[in-house]
Amino acid sequence: MPPKKRSQLQAKRTQREKKRHYQTNPMESKTTRGRERDYEKMPAEKRTRFEAEQRPLACGSDHSTIDIRQSTISNMTEQAIRDLLESVRGGRQSIDEAVARLRAMPFEDLGFAKVDHHRSLRCGFPEVIYCEGKSTAQVAEIFAACARSGVNVIATRAKREVFDAVATKHAKAEFNEAARTITLRQQEKVPSCGTIAVVCAGTSDLPVAEEARVTCEIMDQTTATFYDVGVAGIHRLLAHAAQLQSASVAIVIAGMEGALASVVGGLVDCPVIAVPTSVGYGASFGGVAALLAMLNSCASGVTVVNIDNGFGAGYAASLINRRCRTPKT
Repeated sequence: MPPKKRSQLQAKRTQREKKRHYQTNPMESKTTRGRERDYEKMPAEKRTRFEAEQRPLACGSDHSTIDIRQSTISNMTEQAIRDLLESVRGGRQSIDEAVARLRAMPFEDLGFAKVDHHRSLRCGFPEVIYCEGKSTAQVAEIFAACARSGVNVIATRAKREVFDAVATKHAKAEFNEAARTITLRQQEKVPSCGTIAVVCAGTSDLPVAEEARVTCEIMDQTTATFYDVGVAGIHRLLAHAAQLQSASVAIVIAGMEGALASVVGGLVDCPVIAVPTSVGYGASFGGVAALLAMLNSCASGVTVVNIDNGFGAGYAASLINRRCRTPKT
């Protein structure tokens, strides 16, 4: 084959490979693609800068490379993105510099965990740390990575020794013994318009109820608690009927036969999130009896989360309550 023909075929093959690459990596910017095509024409100084921007962040225990770019991955809130775009529009930062900053935005690789700094931008609240199954050192390092971004942080299913490790670097962190949560508030609270009612059947259900309440409050939601108002003494619940009816969302926590969710569902005109707990004797099957009862509720507007999942209920209720525009009367 003539050299010219061979060169043309090689160029076409390279073009096809690049096309397949960008089809499987759609998040890469067009700016990067254009600069890559022009790589061979770049002056030496510009080529060196281009190569530096393509290097991935360092992983593992040595975070020296990550620290260089710490400002690129921290505080990835909607306001931070707006500030970045304003700096480009105002000429204080070039498009290429902005692209370089955004490239590191989605997560920070700690080696054993990838901290999702982008989640608050996508979902409205930062990544939450589930402590069970992680070592104390791992939780402490993940907590520190989340805290560096300046957002509110919550860790669930935490033990006292985990909190002690976190508190050595974050003196303002708080531990709720009943809820087994660690929270760190770094942003000013903006009170919600509506109120979330946290209704708990018995004192034995308090750990789950407290986990739900703490979750709601770190997400800036106003809560009202109604504890120990189970159906065995229904008058205790009915005494708060007017207050319950003023709530925008109700979280109902109950073990045993789980009947409380249906009763509350029949009293209020707001969404009810039912949380079955593992409280009960043998035939409760660790909360399965309450779960099935809640799933089969005849009250309209009752949805159910997993057994003992106070966090899940609190998070869902907070998302619903954020849609509230005017308080109920």
